[in-house]
Amino acid sequence: MTALTDRIDARAAVLEHHTVDETGRTGRRPLGVVHATSLDDVLATVEWARHTRTPIIARGAGTSLEGHLLSRGDEVVLDLSGLDAILDISPTDFTATVQPGVTRTGLNAAAAEFGLQFTVDPGADASLGGMAATNASGTTSVRYGGMRTNVLAMQVVFADDTVTRLGRPVRKSSSGYDLKDLIIGSAGTLGIITELTVRLHPIPEWQRSLRISFPSVEHAVAAAVAMLGSALPVSRLELVDAPSMAAINAYRGTRHPMGPTLFLDIAASSAAAAASDQRDIGDFADANGAMETAVAQSYTARQQLWEDRHTLFFALKARHPGHQFLVTDTAVPYSRIADAVATAEGLAAQLGLDVAIAGHIGDGNVHVVVPFTEDTVERARRFSDQVVRHALSVGGTASGEHGIGLAKKQYLRAEHGSAVEMMTAIKRALDPLGLLNPGKILD
Repeated sequence: MTALTDRIDARAAVLEHHTVDETGRTGRRPLGVVHATSLDDVLATVEWARHTRTPIIARGAGTSLEGHLLSRGDEVVLDLSGLDAILDISPTDFTATVQPGVTRTGLNAAAAEFGLQFTVDPGADASLGGMAATNASGTTSVRYGGMRTNVLAMQVVFADDTVTRLGRPVRKSSSGYDLKDLIIGSAGTLGIITELTVRLHPIPEWQRSLRISFPSVEHAVAAAVAMLGSALPVSRLELVDAPSMAAINAYRGTRHPMGPTLFLDIAASSAAAAASDQRDIGDFADANGAMETAVAQSYTARQQLWEDRHTLFFALKARHPGHQFLVTDTAVPYSRIADAVATAEGLAAQLGLDVAIAGHIGDGNVHVVVPFTEDTVERARRFSDQVVRHALSVGGTASGEHGIGLAKKQYLRAEHGSAVEMMTAIKRALDPLGLLNPGKILD
């Protein structure tokens, strides 16, 4: 116990760093930070926490957007970013086994040597442990799925210091309850992920990236749904609205049309197939009023095209200095995407908010970025509340990929009904003292 106490970092600058998240939302200073570099460090921290009744917040790269990492002031932060070893890459099994602090770009750099890729892309260079804890997805989930689809097995430390392996490194299993998927998306409230085995996928040899602008969101959504319904090999499909494109142009020095825009990738088995798929994409776009289409074929050109989409949040930050940011994360059925966007635009106009809308339209995930100040924070919260309630009313979800954290737990009952009692019972069974990331997901 004394050895761990000596390792708790309580420097003011370190604690202050842990009071804010990516959106600018703030919490209190934690009691201290433990920088774990081994499984033994995690076990020692959990044992000490149980002995002293001190709550733990597990943290990776710190890119969470729903307050998962913010402290009430009585917790110790367990920093897992130092557990960053790639333990194994098996090109014949199409798997990689990693520690939780490995980032997606780090894994992709190593996997690329074998012609493979880890496909979950939330935009930020998040750690894989954190991505599993929030069930992250992103731009490629339309084809490859999110973290639940791509995590095969994991090692978890539970609140009683038990180290348990969940799942198996195989593509399917019908053996017992799926406890692995229970941990994915639990935001560190049920256990601490210390190792993951994830799926890898071949890097397609023939890829093309397109940026297509439209006269309205309705036209862009109609084109996107038509593309998806055609069974074309679309591996990314993103919607960015006109204000977002204006922010990107200002930030990147580009001159793209400032209308609603689709960013998409197609992956094919040959150059001829890629050219044919591109023509089909163009036909769907033209049928829905496309104004301009840009095509990138080389690796460098495709990276540059997607850089516009990936820097959107930073572009919006630059466009709104001195603001904090609220990011909605609803997902709705395909048939309600245009309605969800129109509802958000109407609400923003009513409340006098300057918002930007961008989403993983390929899986119905609609994000609205709401810059706010002290003067507009209540309007921003009211906007977010109404957007979520609209999504729930049409069969959608309060959180497509960011998780529940602090801000969204008020909607659990409306979305899940009596299943919330089951969630509470599971939390009490696995963490009876309530030491793992308390106050997140459930009260």
